Amino acid sequence: MTSDGEFADAGAVSKSAQVHAGSVAHLRELLAADHRYVFTLIHKFGLDRTAGVTTMPVLSDRSDVIVITDEAHRSQYDTLALNMRRALPNASFMGFTGTPLIDGEELTREQFGDYVSIYNFSDAIEDGATVPLYYENRIPEIQLTNENFADELGELLEDAELDEEAEGQLARRFSTEYTLLTRPDRLRKIAEDLVRHFVGRRFAGKAMYVGLDKAAAVRMYDYVSEAWAEHLAELRIEHDALPVLERPWLASRIELMETTDMAVVVSQAQNEIAHMEAVGLDIKPHRARMISEDLAAKFKATDDPLRIVFVCAMWMTGFDAPAVSMIYLDRPMRNHTLMQTIARANRVFPDKDNGMIVDYIGVFRNLEKALAIYGAANVEARVDSPIQNVEALGSSWVWLSTRSLSCVPPVMWMSWR
Repeated sequence: MTSDGEFADAGAVSKSAQVHAGSVAHLRELLAADHRYVFTLIHKFGLDRTAGVTTMPVLSDRSDVIVITDEAHRSQYDTLALNMRRALPNASFMGFTGTPLIDGEELTREQFGDYVSIYNFSDAIEDGATVPLYYENRIPEIQLTNENFADELGELLEDAELDEEAEGQLARRFSTEYTLLTRPDRLRKIAEDLVRHFVGRRFAGKAMYVGLDKAAAVRMYDYVSEAWAEHLAELRIEHDALPVLERPWLASRIELMETTDMAVVVSQAQNEIAHMEAVGLDIKPHRARMISEDLAAKFKATDDPLRIVFVCAMWMTGFDAPAVSMIYLDRPMRNHTLMQTIARANRVFPDKDNGMIVDYIGVFRNLEKALAIYGAANVEARVDSPIQNVEALGSSWVWLSTRSLSCVPPVMWMSWR
């Protein structure tokens, strides 16, 4: 478990109780004492190599210990997880996860046993825990046709987590495809579409653009800023030409555009200034803002004008901003990464009827696969894929779902020994 605040608020532990392990040594002290609850991160189950310890010792042989693990799909299969089980040899383990099982990968079940409870897509919506998500295909005409590229690139992005070295791998390994995806005419076309799409919505929530890499995020910020100014000028002219009684809606859109703030949010890397300058970009003002401002707090705040952020990997998991209603995807994704990313838009928020996933890269096939894999995990009642084709809505694009893509609902595993 990673947080004791909720337990203290509920009165389960004293607010003054020091039961959150602050170090490896502190964790061992807590497990040796008689505490009802202990809170820690799995990283605290490391070895004290400075003391010559090469094998994890038994910290408690009690059989009435229950280990409750959140995010049971992460870091629960390797050395630290093995250390935890060696330290607590007679404990029982319960795992929670909101990530679907990956096809052919049964590691979570192997570690925690069979399912105890599954909360599926429709359950979350019926309970009001999430809002429906809709998928919208707006792939520009300038697009790749190589289906294998998305899978191969997805593997690289997932494995490397898009650090500075990985960005170099993108340009080298997929030079032709990378050049096509980052062509100025393609990105400008997307920028223009994004601006009109965002401004034209009924619910003025917040949005995230997910780019191929850091350079794409910075470049799209520039292009969207340009398209934003052009569209705002167009709306002002159109507003002034309308009869007075027909102006209110356009006036609200103009006010939205005049007050909206945007920001780039990407992880910091060595030599990033030189790297960006080499491709004609200036990341210095963006980095200065990321350092000087709490952009996460601003984006989460309902009344803050920071309404659009440009990201590539950050804030894709474990980041909740309920006002987010739009995810603009321009980065190949699959499996759990895709599922967690689209879930950024399904949080409940006043006047928010649904979230929208706008696809500029072509993730529909991977989305279907991910949903099918997750649905197959429900052995009690198989959940069908919640994607359906519907009639076109009178424009060049179609909505591909009238049913919802809920957030990835929590699945619980438990093993009793």
